[in-house]
Amino acid sequence: MNQFLTQPTKQKSAVFLLSGFLGAGKTTLLKRILAWESDLSDTVILVNEFGDVGIDGDLLKNSGLDVVELTSGCICCTLSANLKQSLVSIWEKYKPRRIFIEASGVADPKAILTALKDFPLNDTMVLEKIVTVLEADLWEGHENFGRLFYNQLETAHLILLNKIDQVDEMKIPRYLDEIHAVIPGCQVVPTFRCSIDPATPWTPVSPKGLMLKPMHFFQKVASDDMGQPSEHDHGERHGHSTAVQTNQFVTFSFEDSRTMDEICFNRFIEALPWEVFRMKGPVRFADRTEIVNFVGGKGEWSKWDGQPETRLAFIGWKVNPEKILERLGRCVF
Repeated sequence: MNQFLTQPTKQKSAVFLLSGFLGAGKTTLLKRILAWESDLSDTVILVNEFGDVGIDGDLLKNSGLDVVELTSGCICCTLSANLKQSLVSIWEKYKPRRIFIEASGVADPKAILTALKDFPLNDTMVLEKIVTVLEADLWEGHENFGRLFYNQLETAHLILLNKIDQVDEMKIPRYLDEIHAVIPGCQVVPTFRCSIDPATPWTPVSPKGLMLKPMHFFQKVASDDMGQPSEHDHGERHGHSTAVQTNQFVTFSFEDSRTMDEICFNRFIEALPWEVFRMKGPVRFADRTEIVNFVGGKGEWSKWDGQPETRLAFIGWKVNPEKILERLGRCVF
């Protein structure tokens, strides 16, 4: 998959592929993404209708979106030629900045990727990101599913472990450990009705080869007391740090104007439990201040020209903010 990734240019449309089994929540996710945007005039949606999967027409009414539907089949098999032709037509007619493809629940992303790398699509479009929505209760029986199920996970840059409210909450940490062990390097975020931070889908991805391990291979990540749940709804440590808990999801923050030890902070990030899937903000080191954007186990650093201070916002699921903030506070000197 990712060997086909290149940096988008002004002349090419950025393609976002939404994948996942039937009923996993792809349409819900797409609705959320579209609701964040104030200007959708340069966005086209390609929907593969298969059974009941697709876009609610009322959602798109008066939205300014151009919607193309492929029906009566799957875009990776019976409608493969139609997919290519539809994408060619979309480019010729609209030349959009972005194209969202909502694939059928039985579509194999690898076949779609093959189409995108063929001429003339490879000359007009670039794959930006693959997001796979995984229904949490399906993971319990993942060894009973076939290659299609694995391909949908393996090709993803971002996996949303969705509908976590429908499974035993004590199983979620184990699911996250197992998914990360089987698919190293992928971002995994637990979600309820595909509710995610608006910045998450746009986080840049790095090219990586496909490296799906056998599904019986589970390398249990050592548990850390930072990830244990707590009944506390708020904590305070170093400056102003608060937490708000809603539906098991916790948001909290850390602020301090003093210098952060860089080695200690990097170790702090490495030890964060998978349940902390979002952290963003400036971090003040001895010689500079940089902003970190941490999503689903992977972080990106960039230059920060604002106030030299550490100001971090966290989002997690069933985590103990006090213990996390306590460990972070040890890095301040």
